[in-house]
Amino acid sequence: MLRRRFVIPIFLLLAVIGLSAIVYAQLETGDRGILPIDSSGTLEITGIHVDVGGTDAQSARYTGWRMAQRQGFRALWAKMHHAPINQAPDLPDGTLDQIVSSINVEREQIGPTRYMADLGILFDRARAAQFLGVDGGEVRRSVPMLLIPVTVTAGTATSVELRNAWQRAWAQFRTSQSPIDYVRVSGLGVDPMLVNAAQVSRPGRGWWRNIIDLYGAADILVAEVQLQRLYPGGPARGRFIGRHGPDGEIVGGFTLTAASSEQIPAMMAQGAQRMDELFGQALAAGRLERDESLNLPPPPLELPLEAAPVARPTNTANAYQIQITAKDVKVYNFAMAHLRTLPGIDSATPQQINPNGTSYVLVAYRGDIAALAAALSARGWEIDYAGTVVKMRANADNPPPIPPPPPTTPPPATVPQLVVQPPPKPQ
Repeated sequence: MLRRRFVIPIFLLLAVIGLSAIVYAQLETGDRGILPIDSSGTLEITGIHVDVGGTDAQSARYTGWRMAQRQGFRALWAKMHHAPINQAPDLPDGTLDQIVSSINVEREQIGPTRYMADLGILFDRARAAQFLGVDGGEVRRSVPMLLIPVTVTAGTATSVELRNAWQRAWAQFRTSQSPIDYVRVSGLGVDPMLVNAAQVSRPGRGWWRNIIDLYGAADILVAEVQLQRLYPGGPARGRFIGRHGPDGEIVGGFTLTAASSEQIPAMMAQGAQRMDELFGQALAAGRLERDESLNLPPPPLELPLEAAPVARPTNTANAYQIQITAKDVKVYNFAMAHLRTLPGIDSATPQQINPNGTSYVLVAYRGDIAALAAALSARGWEIDYAGTVVKMRANADNPPPIPPPPPTTPPPATVPQLVVQPPPKPQ
C-alpha cells in the first residue's frame, strides 16, 4: 500500500515533465518569423561604450547610463549633420531625460563598484527634433521596398519559413533613419508561402506584381547572407549580398566573421546595418530604379473606325412566337395565310398545332415586335404582345379575309419605230 502511494505521484510528475517538453518543443520549433519592431517615432544610436565606477553597483550603473545619454546625443547630432562629434552641443541631463525614449542594453558587466556596458540610446523623434536642428528628424526616403531576407547555409536557402538569425536581425533593425522605406515581413500567416527563398529566383512578373501589391510595396530588395561555419559552435563567416528587382540585380556585398556561433546574432545585426548603408548608397546613386516590367501592360491599341469597320446587319430578321387562339381549323388556316402573306415575314414555322385551342408558330420578321403587332391588327386581328410573344385571335367566329394581292402593273407596250428608208439614188 505504501509503495502504491509513492508510485502514483512519480507517474504524475513524469507526465507533467513530458507535457512540458512537448509544449516547449512546439514553442521553439512551431513558431515562424519575428514581428518587426516599429521605430517610426524614434531615433537610435548604438554602440555607446561606457566604463565607470561608483560607490556601489547601482550608482555606477546610474552614472554609466547618464554618460551614455550624453555621448549618444552628441553622436546622433554628428550623424544627422555629417559633422565631427566635437562640434555637437552639450545638453543638460534634465533635458536628455525628457527626450530619451529608452536605453537598450547590448552587453553589460556589473561589479561591486564598476559598470561596463555597450548601450543603445533611443530618442523620441518629436522631442529631439528641435535640439538636433532638423525638421522632425525626417529623411528623404525611397518608394516602399519589399525586403526579403535569405539565408543560405549547408546548401539550403531559407527566408521566413523558419526562424533564423538573419530575419531576426532585420526585424530588430531600426529603420527610422534609413533612406529606404522597408516593407518587412514577419513570417506569420501566408508569408512563408508567398515570400520564401524560392520566390527570389522566379522570373514571372505577374506573380511578382501580385506580391508587391499585396504587401503595399513598389519594388523588391533581397538581402542574402551565405553563412559558413568552420565546425559546429566554432567560427563562422557570412558573405552578405544585396540584390534589387525581380531579376536579382546585385547591388553590392561584403564579408563579416564571427569568432563563435554565439556571436552570429551580433554579426547578423552588423550585417543588417551595413546592408542598409549599401542600399542607401545605391539609392543615392540612382541604381534602385523600378523595373518597368513590374508595371501593368498597356491596354491594346484601338484601331480607328476607318481601319476597323463594324459590320452592322441591315434588315435583320427577328424571331417571334405567335400564339393563335382559334375555335376551329378554319380560323387557324386563315391566321397562317395572313402570316405567310404579311410583308416583312420571311418564314412562319408551326411549332405546335391545336386548331380548337392555342397554336404556336415561330416567325422570322424583319422589324420589331410593335411593327408586327400593328401590321396584324391592321388586318383585323385582336393583338396582344409582350416581350417576344404575340397573341392573335379573331374578333368573331369568322376570321378576317385575306387581302387581295396588289395589282400587277403590266409592262409598258413597245411602240413600233418607223424606219425611214433613204430615197434611191438616180441612175
